[in-house]
Amino acid sequence: MTDTSPAWWQEGIIYHIYLRSFADSDGDGLGDLPGLISRLDHLNGRPDSLGVDAIWISPCFPSPDRDFGYDVADYTAIDPRYGSMDDFDRLIRQAHARGIRVILDLVYNHTSDQHAWFRESRASRRNLRSDWYVWADAKHGLLGRRPPNNWQAVFGGQAWTWDETRQQYYYHMFLPEQPDLNWHNPEVRRALMEATCFWLDRGVDGFRLDVFNAWYEDARLCDNPPRLGLRGFDRQIHQYDVDQPQMLPALAEFRSLLDSYPARTSVGELFGHDPSRAGSYCGPDRLHMVFNFEFSACPWQPERFLRAVTRWEEALSADAWPCYVLSNHDVRRHVTRYGGRHPDEVAKVAAALTLTLRGTPFLYYGEEIGLPDVRLSRRQVLDPPGRRYWPIYPGRDVARAPMPWEAGAGGGFTRGRPWLPLHPSYPQRNVEEQRRDPGSVLSFYRALLRLRREMAVLRRGDFYSLVDAPRDGLVYLRTHGAEAALVALNFRPHPARLATVAPLGAGDWQLALSSLGRPMARLERQAVELGPHEAAIFTAR
Repeated sequence: MTDTSPAWWQEGIIYHIYLRSFADSDGDGLGDLPGLISRLDHLNGRPDSLGVDAIWISPCFPSPDRDFGYDVADYTAIDPRYGSMDDFDRLIRQAHARGIRVILDLVYNHTSDQHAWFRESRASRRNLRSDWYVWADAKHGLLGRRPPNNWQAVFGGQAWTWDETRQQYYYHMFLPEQPDLNWHNPEVRRALMEATCFWLDRGVDGFRLDVFNAWYEDARLCDNPPRLGLRGFDRQIHQYDVDQPQMLPALAEFRSLLDSYPARTSVGELFGHDPSRAGSYCGPDRLHMVFNFEFSACPWQPERFLRAVTRWEEALSADAWPCYVLSNHDVRRHVTRYGGRHPDEVAKVAAALTLTLRGTPFLYYGEEIGLPDVRLSRRQVLDPPGRRYWPIYPGRDVARAPMPWEAGAGGGFTRGRPWLPLHPSYPQRNVEEQRRDPGSVLSFYRALLRLRREMAVLRRGDFYSLVDAPRDGLVYLRTHGAEAALVALNFRPHPARLATVAPLGAGDWQLALSSLGRPMARLERQAVELGPHEAAIFTAR
């Protein structure tokens, strides 16, 4: 008999850790693996833990840090700044002992220019790895030597760099120090699958695939068509440098490898906010999940979020699974985007939204305490695109500030100088302070995650919106067999009455959780009344 019960990654909650910023054990100002191990009890394993099911860790491989770990110099080693392989194995054991699975970040689109593969590849046109990267001859004309085509780099400038030794250009979608691998070469694919097996054999439970839909480029290197945009990268339709037809066979190969190990999972990052493209890459013989970043582009308007949910559900096939994310290491934190004068209240409503939809929620470290972006001067910015485009674009560092654990010096993150400044509110906004406060963002997260664990309908149930054109908030139903839950969210800082398209049967429901210390939520025959920024969850009597 086929097991039709949901997999752990469909019911679980995945917590995204930017390792450099989570916990530092040795005082050098960088988060590391021993520091992460020391904070696992915050995540799961104790009655007062947050209660997550898995952690996704940003790259911990050796790297010259031109893109802070996303320029990998060795796929099967641990950067000594983060610890040792013994530390990594200890993390796997101790996380598993607490019921926490571990997901690694794989950067297979490109390597560092310091990787041994690239050093060999650029040494000559005739060596075993000469074709492991995307090399091309120059074009020549009246203006002299030109790149092979018009492709632009994400971080600015042309996507081609001239190499004097080979007398050729090499392609890099990001920095010149991040040359793109040649996925058309079967030896490259084989080497990357072997690296994947290395980590699976050590007990890793899954992978997040960085910019996976850029693995392949058009073999003819055709020019991308133009369009209007601010940056050079935005002024092109990316017809030939992403989403090539070879992607689906490559993902099938990767999925087959994962499926040969029990209970493993994958989630992919792709460019853009297009749910149809994201949906096309997930399902059987593809990835388990793909990020749809439409939420990160939504303003704080309930109709936009409902539209994003509807579009995502419509884009997925019947056997594909959605996931949701509001913040990550590449975008501004949603508390800063939406919080305004009511950051904690908005943080609770956003938490209720993310954690009660159909799909797997991804939480970014610090969300559980309502951590906002940190403001940085030009001198403090380390992120390459931030340094290039500041102050028009502040960079990604603003969302990567160290986790504040307590009010003392270094915020409990480090006893040294942190690599980025802590948010100045850390003496008040930290894990220890919020753990003691029953009205804190952290206390609401813990209660919400506990309710989700107790109610199968919040993990597995179908989704039905009960408002057609929401202006002030959302009301939706989750159903699973005989179990039902009603979720009502007020996006506004004033009381709201949310009319529904169907009768509610007010006497059939009881309030299970409210984000307000004194709940104001009340059901009418065909409406829900909520207090300012109230998130309320009702269960069937």
